[in-house]
Amino acid sequence: MSLHPMSGPDASWLHMDRRTNRLIVTSVMWFDEQLDWNAVRQVLRDRLLARYPRFTQRVVDRTTSVWWEDVEAFDLEAHLHTARLPEPGGRRELQQFVSMVAGRRLRHDRPLWEMHFVDGYGGNGCALVSRIHHCIADGVALSRVLMSLTDDPSEAALAGVNFAEKPRDGRWLPLLGTLIGEVAYDSTHPGHLLGELAQAGAEARALARLLALSPDAHTALRGRLGTEKSVRWTEPLSLSRVRDAAHASGATVNDLVLTAVCGGLRSYLARTDGKVADIRAILPVNLRPLDEPLPAELGNRFGLVFLDLPLSIDDPSARLERVIASTSRLKSSAEGLVAFQILELTGHTTYAVQHAFVDVFATKATAVITNVAGPPHPVLLAGRRVRGTIGWPPESGNLGLGVAIISYDGGLTVGLLTDDTLIADPGRLLAEIRAGLHELVEAHRPTRVRPSDHRAVGRVGREPRTHGSGG
Repeated sequence: MSLHPMSGPDASWLHMDRRTNRLIVTSVMWFDEQLDWNAVRQVLRDRLLARYPRFTQRVVDRTTSVWWEDVEAFDLEAHLHTARLPEPGGRRELQQFVSMVAGRRLRHDRPLWEMHFVDGYGGNGCALVSRIHHCIADGVALSRVLMSLTDDPSEAALAGVNFAEKPRDGRWLPLLGTLIGEVAYDSTHPGHLLGELAQAGAEARALARLLALSPDAHTALRGRLGTEKSVRWTEPLSLSRVRDAAHASGATVNDLVLTAVCGGLRSYLARTDGKVADIRAILPVNLRPLDEPLPAELGNRFGLVFLDLPLSIDDPSARLERVIASTSRLKSSAEGLVAFQILELTGHTTYAVQHAFVDVFATKATAVITNVAGPPHPVLLAGRRVRGTIGWPPESGNLGLGVAIISYDGGLTVGLLTDDTLIADPGRLLAEIRAGLHELVEAHRPTRVRPSDHRAVGRVGREPRTHGSGG
């Protein structure tokens, strides 16, 4: 059988898998109408299996190397499961079903993914639940893959396959090796050398900060984990309202939602610990150009940054200002690229080294937060409209809280993936996050201005810089 070497970052995510934290990206789409599951099977054959070989390859994990192996007699049905929600089949029952499967291990003797065809949602609807191991691809890539299953030609084009992708430059190599390899070129191109040195300095500073980060504050959001997980998600909020409020305050949508997350976590810790402490979150940062086709081999192309969450600040507006300052610093930081390079290096080391790396870096944060932009318009799958969608980032090491933010069809949905041993009331926590977001939107609702008031228009209409995330 044909073997294909696994990249360092993909191997790192493969080996982060633990009994208490499966490195699996779990996503759900729900529909008001019943899908023809046979039609969905054909969609999977045509738009998933035919495009991306990873979904028909299993992992061969040897002592010194990890490989993808083609499965000659691949059986699609082995990866598909059917279920029916109990009455009344609402969002609560669907959340319970997804929670039940979220912590399960995938079989490693076959390709590392599965889908659940779930009937009985909302009476006449259904849901499609996917579970795909992180070693296959990062969250942004998998979001594009799942959207490419829909009938929308633009989504298929965005996730179109590039069979000839190669690294764009030496940045994916370890920093020292990159500099040595370019000495000859730099000696005759002084401008290039200065640029390389500036970039090297930025990466060195980012590495120094990552290594110097102390363990995160000990709170009720950290502790011993179990194997049972829970997922929750909100009803979609109006994305235009959130965006208008964000722009009116000089923030991004991401800043505003992160501030609401801070408010919800602040309330949770005040209730459980009796005191509030600032904590950190890990934010995946996409390093893959979004305007280029996905490579057929998919893979992980993202870094990680650590964001300070100012839970100790009581005033929501002051908290928002602190979040804006923190995210602005990260936008000009090389931390994401440095973290990617570290994953590249550790992926080729022993299990002991990889686990030590995960443990050390996981102690520096309390949660993982992702933000993925979905289609701004409704899309169809096998002829049926996707009513909503959400996907959760897997946690690694001893992290027990994941926050997912996704936009789709003019709505913004926030979801939680939590460890049951650690967090007993995820529904209440999510409700507090949603209430905090509503409060921020109302507080920063833009006021109407006269067209002649150019200064006011400039303040309200300015579009701040944004950044994407992955994972």
